[in-house]
Amino acid sequence: MINSEINYFLISVSNSNNLELCRKYAIAGFTNSINGFWTYSDINIGDYISFLYGAKIKDLYRVTKKMAFKNADQLPPWPLIKFKSSGRIYYFPFRLYLEKVRSLDESLVRAEFSYVAENLLLRGGYRKTHFQADLTTLHNVSSFGKINKGNPETLEINSETFTPKIVFSKENEEIPFKFSFHELILQSLIRKKIKNFLLKDILEAFKESFSIDDFEILGEKALPEGFVDIFIKLKYPIAINRYILVEVKTGKVTTNDIKQLQNYLNQFGKEALGGVLIAKDLPKLIHLKDNNIVYVRYYFEDLDINDVYSFEELLKMLKFTIV
Repeated sequence: MINSEINYFLISVSNSNNLELCRKYAIAGFTNSINGFWTYSDINIGDYISFLYGAKIKDLYRVTKKMAFKNADQLPPWPLIKFKSSGRIYYFPFRLYLEKVRSLDESLVRAEFSYVAENLLLRGGYRKTHFQADLTTLHNVSSFGKINKGNPETLEINSETFTPKIVFSKENEEIPFKFSFHELILQSLIRKKIKNFLLKDILEAFKESFSIDDFEILGEKALPEGFVDIFIKLKYPIAINRYILVEVKTGKVTTNDIKQLQNYLNQFGKEALGGVLIAKDLPKLIHLKDNNIVYVRYYFEDLDINDVYSFEELLKMLKFTIV
């Protein structure tokens, strides 16, 4: 899927050997896990990525191709990951092919990376496979290091590819080919669609005259007391910023979810335009005490829960209704 919006992601790498293999061949690989599938689905062709290792940002790349390989446990370049305690074996079927744009090796301890550093500090470390940085960070990275002049080594892969699918019944799961529908996947679907199909209505509900193009849509944002699922902010704030905080639930919203979102909003004070709760089920008991929260019901048009779907198919089927 080619993305009309430019996004920038940091890819966490587990050890120096894997990092050097990524840089050597200009590829990023993700494991046969829900986090691996989520990362592969979340990042589009045309997006930019850097590797994150040892509190440093390594290089700047543009994503040129995405491929998922069968028999990836037998494919180079990364070794298998084996956990003795659980007996689980992880390998790398999901891969991004990259064009190196800039060579850089920059410490996170500088003001230009404040958005990145704050997220990592509040998370207590990397823990997740990737997270999205804002456009300001991308602009800063684009001025560091030097333009790349070399070419990566070629890695020959002789294996069939496949399109990973999503199922709505756990018994139909067949990793890495079929993954059960998960909140991470829903968050990614909504993040990709909210700007062009929902944000205008949200701004009208808050009685704001901003254009949707004034904002950038970001993934999970760490806060002192939790994580906002989708973080919407002005691209180029002057004097003050404006934020919309989005919480996503695959099932039913509870009063605790509302309290949690209100707590997040309080942390941003007057700069918060408001919050959005997106869920499959919005019980009548929640309506509509909070004028700074917009409630949205999501659904997939013509969904058959016994069928299988690609991420792109679900993206097309995803619809919203403001309550």
